[in-house]
Amino acid sequence: MTAPTVTNTRASGGRTGAVRPAGYTRVRIGRGTFLLHRRAAAVALALAVALAAVCVAYLSVGESFVPPSEVVKVLAGQPSADELVVGTLRLPRMVTGLFVGLAFGVAGALIQTVARNPLASPDIIGISQGASALTVGAMTFGVTSFAVLPYLSVAGGILAAALVYVFAWRGGLHATRFVLIGIGFAIALRSVTTLFLTKGDYLVAQQAQVWMTGSLNGRGWDEAAPLGWLLLALLPAMLWAAYAQRTVSMDDDTATALGVRLGRVRLGLVLLGVVLASVATGAAGPVDFVALLAPQIARRMTRTAQIPLLCSALLGAVIVVLADLLARKLLSPTELPVGVLTAAVGAPYLIWLIVRSRAVGAGAGAGAAGVRKGGTV
Repeated sequence: MTAPTVTNTRASGGRTGAVRPAGYTRVRIGRGTFLLHRRAAAVALALAVALAAVCVAYLSVGESFVPPSEVVKVLAGQPSADELVVGTLRLPRMVTGLFVGLAFGVAGALIQTVARNPLASPDIIGISQGASALTVGAMTFGVTSFAVLPYLSVAGGILAAALVYVFAWRGGLHATRFVLIGIGFAIALRSVTTLFLTKGDYLVAQQAQVWMTGSLNGRGWDEAAPLGWLLLALLPAMLWAAYAQRTVSMDDDTATALGVRLGRVRLGLVLLGVVLASVATGAAGPVDFVALLAPQIARRMTRTAQIPLLCSALLGAVIVVLADLLARKLLSPTELPVGVLTAAVGAPYLIWLIVRSRAVGAGAGAGAAGVRKGGTV
């Protein structure tokens, strides 16, 4: 990855102004000044507009069509004959999906940043499987209240992440070792979940099976409200993470020379990502591949050096809300779990990502061999 080109801006009178990277704009708020990536800001604005359009479409389309004008009236708090359909039946489920997408998008971005690997997402390295294992185990033993299950999901995700982190640490956190050990734990925890399903009550196993596919069926304000408040409470931590990403993305020697405590920063980013992924899993089940897709697509759209957290969050929300809309309508009146749609899109993308990574690695190896032989490639 090449460093951003640095350009000089000259103030009036021929004096040299402050130096800023190419593609950035200096923004002043009061006495403070910060750099804003122009393309990332434009992409974030476009994704926000797209998310608003998808949300209106979600609230309009169903067994009965509601005109978008009536949807806007309901959202604005104005009297409408469609208040029951839009505000009571569809809105809570949509808000839950929106919050779940936001949480998965940010969680995937943080974990991929620390691991420096596009394959490192909560559903690949065992975090979602840890949340699933503990949650399904609790359901097997009779704990089926949605007031309790999200907390168990958080505990399971944190425990799984701690195991992966401990086993992957060898005087440092190596990206490849972190991903491989995470995949191993994911397979083991999935087997534990299957064991719970076979040993539990038949009806409970059916309920757990639906939850494990990732579903927003029956979700309402009871799931949306705690998730929304938690995201609001974690907002300062996410702002810190957006800043800390820059130092973690540097090579270890440079970051250490600048006085960055890499171990603590990485641990903080991973812990934040694990909490976000676990609470999203507790609210809707393990909705696969959202945390994998959103950060990488956002990075390709913005062309930034680091994975943009805001764009990843918005794109994750768009993916979940749009996928749930399609899941409701494709085989209507039968409703598919949202995780089925995200997996159908995410699995081919994962295969392409692995093939592309191997091709890039083979090309780099051939180039290095050519240089050692003194030839050209």
